[in-house]
Amino acid sequence: MPTPTSHDEVTVLTGSYTPDSGGTGAGIAALGLAPDTGRLKHDTAVPPVPVNGASFLVAHPSLDVVYSTNETDPGTVSALVRHRDGRLFPSGAPLSSGGVNPCHLAVHPGGGWLLTANYGSDTAPGSVAVHRLDADGRLVELTDVAVHEGSGPVAGRQEGSHAHQVLVDPAGRYVLATDLGADAVFTYRLDTRGGTLERVAVNRLRPGSGPRHLAFAPGGGLVFSADELSSTVTCHWYDAGTGTLTGVSSVPATAVQDVTNQPGGIVASPCGRFLWVTNRGADTVAAFHVTGTALSPIDEMSAGGTWPRGLTYADGHLLVANQHSGTLVALRVLDDGALRQAGAALPVPSVVCALVL
Repeated sequence: MPTPTSHDEVTVLTGSYTPDSGGTGAGIAALGLAPDTGRLKHDTAVPPVPVNGASFLVAHPSLDVVYSTNETDPGTVSALVRHRDGRLFPSGAPLSSGGVNPCHLAVHPGGGWLLTANYGSDTAPGSVAVHRLDADGRLVELTDVAVHEGSGPVAGRQEGSHAHQVLVDPAGRYVLATDLGADAVFTYRLDTRGGTLERVAVNRLRPGSGPRHLAFAPGGGLVFSADELSSTVTCHWYDAGTGTLTGVSSVPATAVQDVTNQPGGIVASPCGRFLWVTNRGADTVAAFHVTGTALSPIDEMSAGGTWPRGLTYADGHLLVANQHSGTLVALRVLDDGALRQAGAALPVPSVVCALVL
């Protein structure tokens, strides 16, 4: 991606729900982050792009292209090219996501394929889709859709499958997809010639846990899950040879009592010693120390808004997307993994994710 707009600023794109997707946001907006102070500001030189239901953003690994979910029923995905001046322009028309309510994206490390997690609905199952990308990063065609099966014990949330995240493991060998409705992580092998997915494992997690997102520790031997329905964080061994997970320890996601809480975003520190998770309900960000396979709480502080959903690491800070209050907040990461609010909350209506370029 292009370098930041100035030597002391990091470029950040935010995704928000728009009026036609149940929110009040603009779609995709450009911001600047000052790493020395944690101050966030709108980039007034880059106009917002009205992408419908821009609930997750991902960048191409080598091209000036950004991809966005369009979280609607039926769902679509969009590609946008970023010019030297930072402005974003649609690169072709959105394509079908192959499912309903797409909520997460990943670009395969080779840069030739876009992977999409479709959450589904009360009547449509969750699924993972594959799109072919051309040499310029444009969306070419939908090449495969892998439909999830399964359910769980939590009434109203687990009557069917709900894919919530798709990511490629650190070795680039397997594609993993969390499924909140099925209490499972599905493991696939991507055929990079034809763009098809072969299922190689179904990892069954604790019934009723509702795995939402995963975060790999450096090295890839451990992977952590934010469990939305049980309000826990779980550490799993990851076998890179088979793509399988084995749960080894679990802790509450928040110390706040007497509140219905749903963990959202999860981030592992680059050094591997710390883990952070957002808590929707408690409206906090919790910090944990990682010792072997054990997690121990070290800090929990206000998210600086309500319903913190997205969590993104950015140059010694965590960016917290507070959906209901419509604010983006930068939290400074201290040497011991604890957090402190670095600057004032920046108004970004219906913000749900942030992408650092």
